[in-house]
Amino acid sequence: MFFGREELLQQLSAQFELRVASLVTCRGRRRIGKSTLIEEFARRNGVRFLKLEGLPPQEADSNAKQLKAFARQLAAQTHTPDKPLSSWFDAFARLDGEIGDERIVVLLDEISWMGKYDPDFAGELKYAWDNRFKKHDRLMMVLCGSVSTWITRNILQSRGFVGRPSLNLAVDELPLEDCARFWGKRLSRIAPTEIFDILSITGGVPKYLELVNIRRTVEENIRNLCFTPGGILVDEFTDIFTDVFGGRGTAKMRILETLVDGAMSGKEIAESLGVDNNGHLVDDLEELETAGFVEQDAGLNPATGGKSRFIRYRIADNYTRFYLKCIAPNLDVIRKGLFRFTSLEQLPGYAAMLGLQFECLLLNNLPRLLRRLGLERTVLLSASPYRRQATSRGEGCQIDLLLQTRRGVWVVEIKRRHEIGPEVADEVAEKVRRLGLKRSISIRTALVYCGHLSPAVEADGYFDALVDAAELLMPQA
Repeated sequence: MFFGREELLQQLSAQFELRVASLVTCRGRRRIGKSTLIEEFARRNGVRFLKLEGLPPQEADSNAKQLKAFARQLAAQTHTPDKPLSSWFDAFARLDGEIGDERIVVLLDEISWMGKYDPDFAGELKYAWDNRFKKHDRLMMVLCGSVSTWITRNILQSRGFVGRPSLNLAVDELPLEDCARFWGKRLSRIAPTEIFDILSITGGVPKYLELVNIRRTVEENIRNLCFTPGGILVDEFTDIFTDVFGGRGTAKMRILETLVDGAMSGKEIAESLGVDNNGHLVDDLEELETAGFVEQDAGLNPATGGKSRFIRYRIADNYTRFYLKCIAPNLDVIRKGLFRFTSLEQLPGYAAMLGLQFECLLLNNLPRLLRRLGLERTVLLSASPYRRQATSRGEGCQIDLLLQTRRGVWVVEIKRRHEIGPEVADEVAEKVRRLGLKRSISIRTALVYCGHLSPAVEADGYFDALVDAAELLMPQA
């Protein structure tokens, strides 16, 4: 099931039209559909396709095993003898001999696994590109991997590869309208709250959505995926985290556990963990951000228009937070098949956590939300959650999403409740008051909601925009 990705496919097509060898990097979290994207591109263009994939660490513990797998895969796809390889120099030379003069896409998949056991791997790849591969003017070579930090460090930021990659693709989650396509013709018959409850756990990760049984209720799906022995999302996080960080993840895991209930500044994280707010913590946060687990929200100070002094970090991956909040604390009983619940609301802290999940989902779909607010062509100076701590000089303020333009600000409230009553206008009015902006700055308000909205909210007229999140699931006009 391949949905969306049209913009990425267009970028690949534009590059492929050039009569020059192309070196493309493709990054993104595990299960996001990177390999499928490249395969779909080759299929649509009707060109020859070779895929050579590194073995996951648990299946390979040496460079020799990776070379053996490379030789076996190349032989199978080119119908040539499977001869042993002694080095990556030999491996790339053999691959070069199989490329030929026809249009071809070569995918080196999970490249960080492929080169894990040879410190000279990146250097050998650079030599092969400079002296072999780039001579094929009808070749597109794609370096693909779930460990974005490896590609960033060894390719994108490497002096040896400066000027060589011609396209750098970051494959993100599917937008909401493409996620909704997994429900097919049933979409119009399923309550939006049920779809959003699923998406608040899976995010826009295609592989997870493929495993949703659309004939079953949200409770049944979440029970089967997350709370049943053998459910794919029971141990998925451990696999992802180990793939990215190996044995270097203890401190990073503690950071994620600290952020599970909401965004925090570096200082707050350090205080919570009882560690120094120093370069080590900054490096860990940067690696978590590069790997897609964490995102930083800085934005501008709405009062001054200058850069905010406070950068806060939040978990940006829906599944990661759900795992840490609801699955990890119950792993032992889940694996024994003893975890039971009749409704999701029985899970400790589920209701509060679901609000954070829904916010995260919408923040990951900001372009579509901006279009709905009529801001798609507006120059935004900043778009991020905003929080100001209470001090002796003023009250604290927390806003789900603050959009700043040249002419003013939008205060956006994001609500996921069964019933949303008129009190929501009072809540936002209080936030606007606490924001304390000058009268010369225009302030507009928006409510983005999932649930039943009381007619009194619209009748009150306080909000400049009311956005039913269900509209974001519909195809664009």
